[in-house]
Amino acid sequence: MRVKQWAVVAAIVSGVSLIGGGVAAAQPSEPVTITLSPEQVQNLCEKRLPKAEKRIAKLLARINGDAQVKGSVAWLKARAEKERAAGRETSAQVLRERAERRAGRVEQLNKANDRVTQFQSKHCGAK
Repeated sequence: MRVKQWAVVAAIVSGVSLIGGGVAAAQPSEPVTITLSPEQVQNLCEKRLPKAEKRIAKLLARINGDAQVKGSVAWLKARAEKERAAGRETSAQVLRERAERRAGRVEQLNKANDRVTQFQSKHCGAK
């Protein structure tokens, strides 16, 4: 009991709120603007963004591939059917759920690609 009392006293003295929202008070209420130096922008434009574009394209190709492309949605569904035919319903359900989650990533990847394209057009010049 004594330890709990000292923890409360220490929290009050240090100004930490123990009643809801201690973390919320530390977070800014408005978005923070990040300023990049010209060297940082150049590094992004020349090195980081092309890698991001390639990675996004590679992931989209994999996800949207046919049943022969390992890791594609179609491949996972075909594997799930094979598991179900073998009587392993639990693993088939896991594979179907994984296929659904992976198909849901397409929208996220497209949004990321749009953000890369917008940054490039705004800060990297015509592309």
